[in-house]
Amino acid sequence: MTAPKVKAVIMTEKDMQRVIDRLALTILEKNRGTENLVIIGLRTRGAFLAERLARKIQEVEGVEVPTGFLDVTLYRDDFRQRLKQPSVEVTNIPFAIDEKNIVLVDDVLFTGRTVRAALDALMDFGRPARIYLAVLIDRGHREMPIKADFVGEEVTTSIGEEISVRMKEVDGEDAVLLVESPKIN
Repeated sequence: MTAPKVKAVIMTEKDMQRVIDRLALTILEKNRGTENLVIIGLRTRGAFLAERLARKIQEVEGVEVPTGFLDVTLYRDDFRQRLKQPSVEVTNIPFAIDEKNIVLVDDVLFTGRTVRAALDALMDFGRPARIYLAVLIDRGHREMPIKADFVGEEVTTSIGEEISVRMKEVDGEDAVLLVESPKIN
């Protein structure tokens, strides 16, 4: 399979760092500090974003915010249609979420189905006081009534386009790209 054609660079490495810094500060402002705050990133890139947000919050506040990771593959309503053999990653939430203010972190908000699945999964872990949603990119085209509380950037896309978030931890570089959707044969 060939790499999808890049149509535009949405964020460079520096842009991404500035957005993550802004998101962290906005989270702190909305939560009024770190009290009762936990961060849970959706596998894969949302987990790395969650770690980066937690590091920035610790840098600013001097407080380590509990951070966990959630895989929602088996909670998706479309995993049987999309994936013949689902790839399930480790969920790691090593703290209680009851009565916590959770910041759920994902890289791209699109249809809302992943977030809906994440909400279902979180309820299996307990009853949080509040759940905020933070995303690096909101590309529209919602199929569910879901809206992010914290958005790095809104990017208008067509159905024939995708957002490719590249992160050093898995891709060797930091960037956000607008690419053509791969053709399915």
